[in-house]
Parts: sequence; structure tokens; C-alpha cells
Amino acid sequence: MIKEEIIKYIPEVWHLPIIIGFILFSTVVIASLTRRIFNKAIKSAEHGDTEAHDLTNLKFLKRGVSVLIYLTGISFAIYMIPTLRVIATSLLAGAGLFAIAIGFASQQALSNIVGGIFIVVFKPYKINDRIQIRTDLNGIVEDINLRHTVIRNFENKRIIIPNSIISDEVLINSNYRDDKIVKWIDVGISYDSDIDLARRIIQEEVVAHPLFKDYRTHEEIDDGVAIVPVRVLSLGDFSVNLRAWATTANPPDAFVLGTDLLESIKKRFDKEGVEIPFPYRTIVYKKDLEKNSESESDS
Repeated sequence: MIKEEIIKYIPEVWHLPIIIGFILFSTVVIASLTRRIFNKAIKSAEHGDTEAHDLTNLKFLKRGVSVLIYLTGISFAIYMIPTLRVIATSLLAGAGLFAIAIGFASQQALSNIVGGIFIVVFKPYKINDRIQIRTDLNGIVEDINLRHTVIRNFENKRIIIPNSIISDEVLINSNYRDDKIVKWIDVGISYDSDIDLARRIIQEEVVAHPLFKDYRTHEEIDDGVAIVPVRVLSLGDFSVNLRAWATTANPPDAFVLGTDLLESIKKRFDKEGVEIPFPYRTIVYKKDLEKNSESESDS
């Protein structure tokens, strides 16, 4: 109907260029409006108005829908050109080998797209999650698009990993289903130090820290479960090694709590006479040994 109205009021020679221009213009407008709608929803999600995983879905859908709109508009515009339509029809019979070649060439790109879709659907991680890969790659998931995942590490560098690769990796997600973290506080004391005194100091310092959270259930409290368990982990060559279990609300709080407690526990140990040992070594000079052996032989 719209096409007929346009053709009615314009000269015949300009029919095709104007129709194609109208299609392309409409494609750009629709894509722009769609991006604006998605940007508004993404901004709302970033401010916490929706669940965290919605941000991942929205950013991925924004790119996917934009690509689909442009592909549809451009394809429709090409289809409106009779010459190209005839050429496409004539080439269709012999397009088998060409399609196979394109398929092989785009295999990696398609696997990245499929991997991205699987990541968004099954959600092994989402935007703003803290993940670790291969023991040396870790950071915050900043973006998941059609081709790759962007991770911002703690030096503010970006790690870009294709979706087809990261979807096959074993990774550690600190925010999967539950944000709270149990932080280990490992401290060694000398064999001469009082273990009970050291345990009490560690427990008091942990409980006094503002980032510490008590997640014990009512049943655990009634059963007398310690608010901060501190146990002897091992008997080392130079020290009795203690470990405390301290719980925080999220990974960033766990890092701050761990660094603060190492300092405060050290200061309390110094104040109350609990020794943190270090290796002792006895050095014997070879010349002294020779002198001692000579003096012994003379005597």
C-alpha cells in the first residue's frame, strides 16, 4: 500500500531509487529507535532497577537485534533491484560450492556467535561477575557480545576472549548464585607461643572488623558453633600454622578484610607477646672449622 502511494506521485524513472532509499532510511530509523529503547533499559539495569543477569541479556540482545534489523533492511533493498534479483536467481543453482566455502570461512565466527548465545542462555557468568580462568586470567566481566567476552582485570586492562574458547574453559565464578565469600586468614606462631591466646586474638580482630558478616543459622548458634572458627592447620618446620574462617558479603570486601586483618593481628601479637616466627640459620665459616681442627690436633 505504501509502495503504491509513493509510486503514484513520483516520476517512473525515480521509482526504484526512492523506494530503496526509503527502505534504507527506515532501516536506520528503526535500528536507532531500537538501540535507544535498549540503552534506556540497560541504564535502568545498571542502576539496580532490575536483576543483575538482565543487564547481560539486554546488552547481548541489543547487538543481536541491531544486526538482524540491518540484515533484513539491506536484504530487502537488494531484493527490490530487479537486475540483482535475476542474478541471484541464476547463481542459486551453482551456489553450492560457494556456500560450502563461505561456511568453512565463517566457521569460527559462527561458533563464537553460538558460544555467546549459550553463555547468555545458560549463564555460567554474567556482566559484573568476578571470574578466574587458567589460574592467571581473572577480573570483572565487562561485556558479552556476539563475538567475544571482555574481562577487566584488576590493573584496569581488558582481556578479550572469543566466546567459542571461553565457553569450553573451566572457570571460577565468585558471584555464581551467591556473593558471600569465606576468606582464609592464615597466620603462623612460634612453638613457644600460647595457641589459645593467639586464637582469641584472631577471633576478636575478625569480629571487630566492619566488613565481617555473621551468616550462622539459628541452629548453628544454638549448637555453639564458633562465630569465627580458628583451627591448627599444620605443624610446620618453624611454626604452628593457624587458619581462621572469616565471612564477608562479596569478593571485594573479602580482599580488604584479609589485608586489614593481617596488619591488625600482627600488631596485637606484638602487643601481647605472641611471636610470629621466621627461619633461623646457623652459619659456620670454613676457616673457623680449619682453625678448630688444627687447635684440636695440637692439643
